[in-house]
Amino acid sequence: MTTAKEQDVIELLLTQHEQIKTMFMEVAASQGDRKRELFNDLVRLLAVHEAAEEQVVHPAARSTAGDGVVEARLREEDEAKHALSDLYDLGVDHPEFAIRLAALEKAVVDHATHEEREEFPRLRQEISPERLRGMAGAVRAAERVAPTRPHPGAGGSAAANMLAGPPIAVFDKIRDAVRDWRQSHKD
Repeated sequence: MTTAKEQDVIELLLTQHEQIKTMFMEVAASQGDRKRELFNDLVRLLAVHEAAEEQVVHPAARSTAGDGVVEARLREEDEAKHALSDLYDLGVDHPEFAIRLAALEKAVVDHATHEEREEFPRLRQEISPERLRGMAGAVRAAERVAPTRPHPGAGGSAAANMLAGPPIAVFDKIRDAVRDWRQSHKD
């Protein structure tokens, strides 16, 4: 098994893609507070994953896979951010939640498949193993300061994420802490 230090960016993202797929299934199969908790975890993972890809992976993929491929992925990510934000606002108890969650899952899995087929092979082919490992570290660093909620209006470029991401992330993390505290003190 590859350690985090040895893992390259493609291995890291493939692992996260599998984790995301599993989390979608867990949310769909859960109920009540557990469903809400799992959905919040899924929202957090999707938000930080996409922000990190926008900052680190897509800029590198522009030079290997081309602008057209990256622009298509960015459009998919923007659509997913809007759908995720709407779903978050809707809440897990809404009658349309399951249908919208399934639609979002399909879109996210299709997006991951496109990355895996169109971006990742080109990155692996044209970027050195050392740089790919360095990019994994950059993705982890970007995830630590990324917003934990989708913010469709904040932009999807690397520059927009670097400028707006950290301040938005602070507010998201405060909101997460308050929400978690309230849930743990419910009675």
